Amino acid sequence: MICLSAVLFSCSKSDDPADNDIFVGTYKGSIGYKSSDGEQNFDKGSVTVAKVGDDYYFRFSDGIEDLSGVKMQKGNNNLINIDLEEGLKVIRITASTLIIKYSKDGKTWTANASR
Repeated sequence: MICLSAVLFSCSKSDDPADNDIFVGTYKGSIGYKSSDGEQNFDKGSVTVAKVGDDYYFRFSDGIEDLSGVKMQKGNNNLINIDLEEGLKVIRITASTLIIKYSKDGKTWTANASR
């Protein structure tokens, strides 16, 4: 019962993921993915964000590969890292918006979405 209450509370649209240890929320808007196999862009896509502790998991709609293994410290809703070897990593997530421009292993995920 306590676990269920925590999940229901963490799904509130006004809840900021940076302030919680557990969070699940869906953001809708434009999403994209680029790899050696090609590029996909969707204006009406969605990204479901799941957070446990400092670990974030981003599940994209429309057959786009999921993005996992992203770490952000509690209380921080921005990740910005520019690395010549690993690429650009920008994620900004708030209660109402999600912005992603994240490159890893020759793949790039993008999102500009809200809830």
